Amino acid sequence: MESIDCAVIGAGVVGLACARSLAAAGREVVILEREAAFGTGISARNSEVIHAGLYYPPGSLKARLCVEGRRMLYAWCAARGVPHARCGKLVVAGTALQMEALTQIATRARANGVDDLRQLARDEVAALEPQLDAHAALLSPSTGIVDSHALMLSLLGEAERHGAMLALGSPVVDGESTADGIVLRIGGEMPTELNARQVINAAGLDAPALGRAIRSPAAAQAPQARFARGVYFSYTGKAPFSRLIYPIPEPGGLGVHLTLDLGGQAKFGPDVEWIDAPDYHVDPARAERFYTAIRRWWPALEDGRLQPGYAGVRPKIVGPGQADADFRIDGPDRHGVPGLIHLYGIESPGLTAALAIGDHVAAMAQG
Repeated sequence: MESIDCAVIGAGVVGLACARSLAAAGREVVILEREAAFGTGISARNSEVIHAGLYYPPGSLKARLCVEGRRMLYAWCAARGVPHARCGKLVVAGTALQMEALTQIATRARANGVDDLRQLARDEVAALEPQLDAHAALLSPSTGIVDSHALMLSLLGEAERHGAMLALGSPVVDGESTADGIVLRIGGEMPTELNARQVINAAGLDAPALGRAIRSPAAAQAPQARFARGVYFSYTGKAPFSRLIYPIPEPGGLGVHLTLDLGGQAKFGPDVEWIDAPDYHVDPARAERFYTAIRRWWPALEDGRLQPGYAGVRPKIVGPGQADADFRIDGPDRHGVPGLIHLYGIESPGLTAALAIGDHVAAMAQG
């Protein structure tokens, strides 16, 4: 049986960031990815937004790692030529009745260390985005967008520069904690077993199932996976907005919002639909709900402009009607199994927080 110091399971943006941090700290790292390429899961099916840190409970992992990760991410992209833009966003109160919710977002954001928010009145909003119908809005200048694939490529390159290895087509079937480490059984074309001193479960949607499949006392603490699909519709033509536009958040997500890619193309989404298993189907009929939601703040949206785009699935660890869960990064201090770290519920703002999550996991692994 081969042995390795650290095995990171999952080559999405968070797994790659963990591998990069561990390798940069001098650890021997192999990244185990079941697919034939890195970053093909939830890391490839999101809004590619760099979040400022407005929405998350102060002191939570989501809040701390988002704000820290956002600063790290802008610096990383600038230093390595990863395409990105600090375009800013507006969080919109459509009516006076939503002002209290807008104030609560601003208060929470400032408690999280977001110090550049500005509240805008109707005329100030109209001066920035003439097509936007809003009673008031919060301007977040530090919100941006990033090329997620280029980011992952840079993380992989940096990890490999420090000696990490990527093993594609290597699904982890199960494992077991032993006195000598954690034995992983790997499938694929050449099934094998690998003994790792440290295992990082960064398997995204599959992290809870994998947490139960690695036999140890930690298995009983794995949460139940819940899945919330969000679909996106692309906009045909050039949208008359230069910033991201977000409504007040809704249960399970941030509402149907407008985001831009680095070429200026607009897309809308994601909505929230609870499903039993990951499914990336986009029902064209859902466009009607999108038109209704978008016209609350962009009444001039024309019929026929929305085309089915793609879908993503949020790796939830709570179900509908429950308060959003914090990131769960379970290490030995929680479950008592040396060398085992599980990452559960790493949904948004996981992309923004990835570099900070990587450093956090590497510090836990050193401990």
